[in-house]
Amino acid sequence: MTNGSTRNRLKQKVKSHIPKDWLTEIRITARIIAETFKGINQSGLLINIAIIGTMAAILTIFGSIFRTTLSLSSIVEEMGGALELSVYLEPQADVSATIKNVKKLKCVKNVSFVSKEKSWNDMKREINMPDVENPLPDVLRVKVDHMKNIDLVMTEVKKLPDIQDTGYAKELAQKAEMLNKISHTVTLVVMIVASLLTITIINNTIQLVIQSRKEEIEIMRLMGVSNWYIKCPLVLQGAIYGFAGALIAVIPINIVQGYLQKMHEFFAIPVFGFAQGLVVVSVILMGVVFAAGGSLMSIKKHLQV
Repeated sequence: MTNGSTRNRLKQKVKSHIPKDWLTEIRITARIIAETFKGINQSGLLINIAIIGTMAAILTIFGSIFRTTLSLSSIVEEMGGALELSVYLEPQADVSATIKNVKKLKCVKNVSFVSKEKSWNDMKREINMPDVENPLPDVLRVKVDHMKNIDLVMTEVKKLPDIQDTGYAKELAQKAEMLNKISHTVTLVVMIVASLLTITIINNTIQLVIQSRKEEIEIMRLMGVSNWYIKCPLVLQGAIYGFAGALIAVIPINIVQGYLQKMHEFFAIPVFGFAQGLVVVSVILMGVVFAAGGSLMSIKKHLQV
């Protein structure tokens, strides 16, 4: 062990004193790129189309679901911002003091006051009401910073003096939150499945390339060619497949984006400005990274270098 580590240190020391020939480096890089496209060419046109098409389909499904999840999150967030907690005051309540107390509570974003006279007049305009005494209480409309905090705020409000009752559209909030959680879970599951499929497809493809070039690789090993020179074209080949599939997947994902944009416009809900860019970058990264990862797995399994 000591002799081996000493030898490695000596090699590194010698290498550090050898001047770099940048022209040679460029030639090696060009050769690696040429070997990469040679491997792609040897795979055959039909196989390449099948691999890239399959990856494009997988990445399209992932990207479309991811983009839809971002829109659903935006809608749920907007609904949470619009959702208000109704706080009904006692008949003799000190309105100003109660508003101050509510505003002091954690997670409260805004408080507005609606008098019982206004509520009664609005109701009479909408419904033909008999001429009776106003039975409605004064109401505070409390906006919370996030939908998930509304139960916490309601609990704290109930502890304050001059509070008769509280309420909000709890069922709507729960369904919206559940929908948001389901969409996130589905996105995660699809991402895992898409990653596994990508790795499997590239793994099998690179295995075929290794088998077809077995003698050529063996000759390079006997000639003393470095391992990274043999491995790098195979990894790049997988990455190119992933990149090509991702670029094709962007086209249908943009179509999905158009439909989601119309949905946002219909409900007058703003779209995250970075949503589409985030999805495109994620799809490309996923295609390249997992395809390259599949190549590395295949190399370790089928190529003893």
